[in-house]
Amino acid sequence: MSTVRSWVVDATLVTATFIIAVVAGAGLVGLVPRPVFIAATVGLVLIAIGTVAARLLTRPDHMKAMHSHHVLKIADRSLAYLRQGLDAETAQEVCRLALDESEAAAVAITDTERVLGFAGIGEDHHEVGGPILTRATRESIETNEHRILGSREEIGCPQRECLLRAAIVVPLESRGEAVGTLKFYYTTPRLLNETQVTMVDGLAKLLSTQLELSELERQTELACRMELKALQAQINPHFLFNTINTIAMLIRTDPATARDLLREFAFFYRRMLEDNEGLVPLRQELEYALTYLRFEQARFGDRLRVEDRFANDVLDTPVPAFILQPLVENCVQHGTRAEGPLTVCMTGERSGRVVTVTIADDGLGITPADLPRVLEAGFGRGLGIALKNVDDRLKGHFGAGSGLAVASEPGIGTTVTMTIVEGTPTDTDDEDDAQGTPGR
Repeated sequence: MSTVRSWVVDATLVTATFIIAVVAGAGLVGLVPRPVFIAATVGLVLIAIGTVAARLLTRPDHMKAMHSHHVLKIADRSLAYLRQGLDAETAQEVCRLALDESEAAAVAITDTERVLGFAGIGEDHHEVGGPILTRATRESIETNEHRILGSREEIGCPQRECLLRAAIVVPLESRGEAVGTLKFYYTTPRLLNETQVTMVDGLAKLLSTQLELSELERQTELACRMELKALQAQINPHFLFNTINTIAMLIRTDPATARDLLREFAFFYRRMLEDNEGLVPLRQELEYALTYLRFEQARFGDRLRVEDRFANDVLDTPVPAFILQPLVENCVQHGTRAEGPLTVCMTGERSGRVVTVTIADDGLGITPADLPRVLEAGFGRGLGIALKNVDDRLKGHFGAGSGLAVASEPGIGTTVTMTIVEGTPTDTDDEDDAQGTPGR
């Protein structure tokens, strides 16, 4: 309706201007009285002034509408990419989409440490994958607030010939915390107006919402996969067979130990078969992992040694169920040598709101070719999803910064480091979280 009204007004102005121009032209050749000519000339001047004023007054609304259209178009087209999460490939595609639909000279996306995507002027020297160079970008991540840069020095580009002279930096959020930034660059600070800042800020919010939705979809998919694996392989048949054989042999040689193991074995599998959604104290997870290792010690004897050193201030940390036992099981299954002992050492410590748990062994280790793939679902013997399972659930519960890191040297051993950043879990403790089985 407003567009139709605008066309009617424009048509009226054109018609009036034409009639007055004809009258003024007739006055120039003496076909109309002089007072009429003067009136027509004044009318033309007033129409011109009025038209310019009207355009200036309506331009902000028009520009806002255009920018809103571009923001929604970018968000809509980027949805297909951001459903896959925020990585170098998806970030680069979103940068190109935003560049095509905006007045920016360049667009960049970062995570908290690296440049994930860059498109536009300066693409030849603003390297994707390199570290964040702009101090304001780090400040935006730390404060979770946007920054406006009005000079080449503030941008911090090391190339003196770089044409980028201004920028708007807006954080990308997930669960209320900055996980990266969206950056719009310009060749002149004159383009740094309120409309541009509002547009970039609005686009960043839409992209942040898409990232959170993609994470929710990923967690829902993970939960479904976990439930299927739990039904298919909730009990490791080899572990079950070996433990029963060990208890059977101890019945003849050490009945008291056999009774204790049988009692613990019943408790162990009863807990495995229970529904374990949400979070449990780390103390409970440690007890469960140590119970598993006692069964394996009964089987291997002196060939398996176990050490645990946990600071008291970490034992009450809420963690997803069944995150330690799969890790120590991997140590025994993949680290044990044909001859010689294996030592499994578990430690836990806190630094502020970051809890670090390490599970280390001095076993066979992992080859350099296999090490980059150990967190891939389906890699390795058996179901091969234990490490990936734990990593996904930690990230799903606690967000950015949490998860697993694996280091290993063949013949020396393997260390799995579990990082938990407290203060970022969802309020509902992830209703959609996995069922909590080891996923072997």
